[in-house]
Amino acid sequence: MLDDRKIKVLYAVIDSYLISAEPIGSRTLSKQYNLGVSSATIRNEMSDLEELGYLNKPHTSAGRVPSDKAYRLYVNEILKKEKIKIDIEKKEEIKRILTKESKEIDQLIQNAARILSAITKYTSIAISPQLKKIKLKHIQLIPIDDMEILMVIVSDTGIVKNTILRVKQNIPADQLNTISNFLNIKLKGLTFDEIGKTMGDVIFKEMYEFKEVIDSIIPLINQSLKDMDNVEVYADGVTKIFDFPEYKDIDKAKAFISFIEDKEQIANLLLDNSLQNGLEITIGEENIYDPLKDCSLITATYKLDGKTIGKIGVVGPTRMDYITAIKALRLFSINLTEILEMFSR
Repeated sequence: MLDDRKIKVLYAVIDSYLISAEPIGSRTLSKQYNLGVSSATIRNEMSDLEELGYLNKPHTSAGRVPSDKAYRLYVNEILKKEKIKIDIEKKEEIKRILTKESKEIDQLIQNAARILSAITKYTSIAISPQLKKIKLKHIQLIPIDDMEILMVIVSDTGIVKNTILRVKQNIPADQLNTISNFLNIKLKGLTFDEIGKTMGDVIFKEMYEFKEVIDSIIPLINQSLKDMDNVEVYADGVTKIFDFPEYKDIDKAKAFISFIEDKEQIANLLLDNSLQNGLEITIGEENIYDPLKDCSLITATYKLDGKTIGKIGVVGPTRMDYITAIKALRLFSINLTEILEMFSR
């Protein structure tokens, strides 16, 4: 447990380092902060903090820099403070922009990632909603020509997907309409996960007169539902990493960019802990992936009907403006949830 003076010195080092990206010495702290003690006392406190693992001393400098342990203490304290409350006026402004520019869900998430990166100046990442948790509102089969059918699937969040089904025989429009009506009666209000598990048996048993038609359509519908559950990953501001002196090393920057551009890895990263609720912050060595060992990742979830269905986040050096990033993530989490609820009405 650190005493008050050590905490004040540590936070002064962190605040100064966040701005300068240069190792901090006791003389700098004495000039910049009114800590109420001499430069020599500050130097002794910094030495103690180093021994306790809160500060590191780069080989090429007499100054010190915060460790991951220091940032963790700092972030945990930030999360307790009132100043982390979101700016309501800014929230509403961003909500208006997102609502105006986004007509579909995927477009909404992509736009959110773009605006989040612009606000925070960090790389943003996000995943599309996980549709297994979303419910079917309507399904319609519409003939296009003799061998093609347009399937329109509408969820309780709006139109999710339009898919062209290629069939082996001509299916009259009246039969497609009858099948559509039956599917809506049986499947409306079920999650896509529930539909995939129950649809085949139910339809075959109760619509035997359309056995040949059903036999050709149901596998196509099932495959479309599986395709809808594929995770879409969005990233923005990837090259912003070059703006930070920590990434002047080109090889280090390339490794970071290569990781962010690997959609499968980002999906695994964001889906870790099965879309755990709330705000999550991993700092430096807490990250399991090597390219992120010098980074901090802050993510927030967004919901529909009280269920967590996706994540959005920012990633940057551990020398991150945590307050700005946390405020922004909370803001976007609330906005995305509210807009998705609007879409579902």
